[in-house]
Amino acid sequence: MKSQVRIRLETTPEQSARLVALQTAFAEVCNALVPLVRETRVWNRVALHHMAYRGLRERFPALGSQMVCNAIYSVSRSCRIVFQAPGSPFHLSRLGDRPLPLLRFLDTSPVYFDRHTLSLKAGQISMYTLDGRMRFELALQTADSEAFHQRKLCEIILQREPTGHFLSFRFGDTAGAENVVLANSDPVLLPEYVLIEEAA
Repeated sequence: MKSQVRIRLETTPEQSARLVALQTAFAEVCNALVPLVRETRVWNRVALHHMAYRGLRERFPALGSQMVCNAIYSVSRSCRIVFQAPGSPFHLSRLGDRPLPLLRFLDTSPVYFDRHTLSLKAGQISMYTLDGRMRFELALQTADSEAFHQRKLCEIILQREPTGHFLSFRFGDTAGAENVVLANSDPVLLPEYVLIEEAA
């Protein structure tokens, strides 16, 4: 059974521009949160939400409440990889008492969706953007369709590549998948959409 379904969105230039604007805004919220992570060394998703959600909502009202939650998730997820994966050169055990490096999310960073911000019904995707919902027809292969009906959907990720925008649907136990990464001592593949600036 498939653990991921990846779909290229057939977008018009106007739709592509709206998705780019959403990615830019999403990365901006992530970058606004990173200094708090660096200062407190806290990146647990729930703890970060309690510490930062209200301030982020006030500072970035255009993004919407649920997407702010998803940006907090994105920062938490990336920090787990950078600072906790044993194979990471920035693992906490290697940093010691030195300040954490500052992560900077690029405008091409993925956008995370959830059931509140993206829905799939009757072969059509309805997804949140900064200026209203955007809809796409979705033609699924049989194996892809089975994954949606038989497996738990854990992550929905929008990514931009030179050939266009893609949606990835990841199925299974997300927490379990992250724990596999964190338990592996091999050199870790750090997120390519994050620049890591070490403290001077």
